[in-house]
Amino acid sequence: MTSPRSDAFRKAAEEGDFSRLEELFADDVVFRSPVVYEPYRGREATGVILAAVVRVFEDFRYVDQVETGAVAVLRFEARIGDRELEGVDILRFGADGRAVELTVMVRPMSGMHALAERMREMLEAAGAG
Repeated sequence: MTSPRSDAFRKAAEEGDFSRLEELFADDVVFRSPVVYEPYRGREATGVILAAVVRVFEDFRYVDQVETGAVAVLRFEARIGDRELEGVDILRFGADGRAVELTVMVRPMSGMHALAERMREMLEAAGAG
């Protein structure tokens, strides 16, 4: 059984639509990327990254979802070009039900490198990289 907290995030990711960021994330959400050491801070920065990610991943799908207490883990599979990858989105929620932290982990390394390269290209093109 899943909680509406992680279900709302899952639906946004599966539909590729993070236009309702204020409902999903706290103002000061911390986003931890699988390819950048320093976390991104704030809802706006997180929104820029997620908007690019939904365009980079192909055949994106969640295959597992577990939530306990204030933490949810959603396991996904996707493709970037000819590289298949799998990963997890780890969400930690605040008292108001919005995510205060999002950590993404991706494997294997070849998939993570493909993600890093494609994201770099998209963010540079958008003037955000």
